[in-house]
Amino acid sequence: MRFELYRDAGAEWRWRLRHQNGQVLAESGEGYKRREDCEHGIALVKQSTQAAVVDMTLKIAGT
Repeated sequence: MRFELYRDAGAEWRWRLRHQNGQVLAESGEGYKRREDCEHGIALVKQSTQAAVVDMTLKIAGT
């Protein structure tokens, strides 16, 4: 897998995570004015491997 850093049509920085088979697995939900902010977004995604998985199909009591 690899992160691709690029500029969109509006000249804002964006990223996407691409699998070896060419499919895009994730992408930035917004454009960034500064490259450093885009790189920070990538760093946050890299840290997300520690994130919990929540099954949203389970009903919570009282909802």
